[in-house]
Amino acid sequence: MGAYLPALRVDRKAIAREYSWSGLGMPRGGFRALAGWDEDSLTMAVEAARGLVRTAPESLRIASTSAYYTERSQSAIALDALALPRTVRTVDFGNSRRAATTAMLDALLGTGDQIVVASEKRLTQAGSAAQLAYGDGAAAVRIGEGGGARLAGFASVTHDLVDRYASQDHPTPYAYEERFVRDVAVAELIVPAIRDACEEAGIEPGHLTHVAVAEPVGGTWAAAARQLKVAAPNHCQSVSDAAGDLGTAMPLYGLGLALAAAAVGDYVLVVGFGSGVDALVFEVTGEVEGVAGFAEVLTQGFRLTSPTRFLNLSGALSLDWGMRAEFQQKSQATVLERVGRDTIGFIGGRDSGGNVQFPKSAYPVNPALSEPEVLEDVRLADLEAKIVSITADRLNFTPDPPFDFGLVQFDNGARVLMEMVDRPEQGFAVGDRVRMRLRIKSQNRELGTRTYFWKAAPRARPTLGDA
Repeated sequence: MGAYLPALRVDRKAIAREYSWSGLGMPRGGFRALAGWDEDSLTMAVEAARGLVRTAPESLRIASTSAYYTERSQSAIALDALALPRTVRTVDFGNSRRAATTAMLDALLGTGDQIVVASEKRLTQAGSAAQLAYGDGAAAVRIGEGGGARLAGFASVTHDLVDRYASQDHPTPYAYEERFVRDVAVAELIVPAIRDACEEAGIEPGHLTHVAVAEPVGGTWAAAARQLKVAAPNHCQSVSDAAGDLGTAMPLYGLGLALAAAAVGDYVLVVGFGSGVDALVFEVTGEVEGVAGFAEVLTQGFRLTSPTRFLNLSGALSLDWGMRAEFQQKSQATVLERVGRDTIGFIGGRDSGGNVQFPKSAYPVNPALSEPEVLEDVRLADLEAKIVSITADRLNFTPDPPFDFGLVQFDNGARVLMEMVDRPEQGFAVGDRVRMRLRIKSQNRELGTRTYFWKAAPRARPTLGDA
């Protein structure tokens, strides 16, 4: 499994304090994971899945309710960003917060080696409870033979319970009365589905040792657990406290935490909710690769306490950046067809003399070579580098100043001029070690298009501490 959360963590207490005059109700403890201006559900999905693609799967499935494009496949773009063969089947799941558990269940009931990724960056209305309750992030799971957990039982219920909705005309969530949602969800969906899943697994609900239940509203699992006589902790609550409600990624992230805490022989429940419910019971048979890092990711990042910066990055406030922000870029389909795969995959080339360059060219840049040749592919996205030069620019436009850029040198000798992201408190310095992160390179709001490329980020993140 794999997980990714943005580096910025909004201190809920600090932001809620700014709203205290209004009397509006919102979460006041813990953190909310906040994506940068150049992050979206696609970039975070790629980050979560990066560690799962040492070998190519048979299929790649991405679940999200916040995909930027409505007629361009996220999984197809992610396939090139992950440098996977184009023979890998891709499919997108959406329109429901349980899209990830549905995709995972379909993969488990099918055959072959498959990757399921869930990722969200959802819009919220300023002042709404969702503004601080939601969080941005992604989680991924690889399904196939030889894993550390087996599907022991499952149940699915489709029920168009309108607990909340978002639409083209109302892109921010509209939520209904919590008690109504909780009562119906528990009685009609969650409890029956869990009982049926446990029955198929051959256990009583009380034998569940860990659960990951994505709740539609607070208190849902507590009410269901009383009826089912289950004492197991809900690991999704830890995600909610430290990062927020991750939408489709919530049950997968909670499942990672649950599997990390479970022992061999334990039964783990994961529940996805949205227009129905999916309940899956797993028996732990061994170690699940990747889950050990899920808890650590929750504790790392940069604390954000500025209300205006939060509103700006979350899309709730549109600032007048002046004429510098009027520059628009357009990605040409012909250019994307010619070099797009090498660009978003960050694939450079090694010439016959051993020199690595990016981008590739018909004639190597190596001055010792004077004839055209075919360069050997070298993927730079998975390699570390060090900063050779750095500039912090406050004249060039960026939605989150300053604009950090500079020359980085990879250990294989390649040098690339790159943007820097996830700026540490002390700023970047020559000699700093950096890793590559997929980000939005440019966006044209008038034409509704984005381009993607890799940017350099600090190799490690600091520990947050308590909020």
